[in-house]
Amino acid sequence: MKKIATVLALVVLGSLAWVLLHSSDISVTVNGQKMVGLGKLAAEGWGVLVGIVSLFCAAILLVFVSAGTALMVLGALVIAGFVAAWSAFPFLLPLLVPLLIVWIFVAAVRAGRR
Repeated sequence: MKKIATVLALVVLGSLAWVLLHSSDISVTVNGQKMVGLGKLAAEGWGVLVGIVSLFCAAILLVFVSAGTALMVLGALVIAGFVAAWSAFPFLLPLLVPLLIVWIFVAAVRAGRR
């Protein structure tokens, strides 16, 4: 998991460097003159930084707001899938219920080992 996180962090930093090194169509004018060079890079960098911080704040807010809702939606999808499987293959229902019980038992035993 650490390797995946490291790779994803490097990808994010690489994409940030890519955005910062390419100029955008936005022109910043100070005292009637367009900014060029390091001043323009700094102005664009601040814009990217503000965008990143605001996206992280929105993501954190959405995690806390939608965690309960996501669990309810996931439960509804599981029940809908069970009903769809039951309606599509009614002859498999006697097999699905014992299979579900065995699956839950195996998951509980594996969780007990950890």
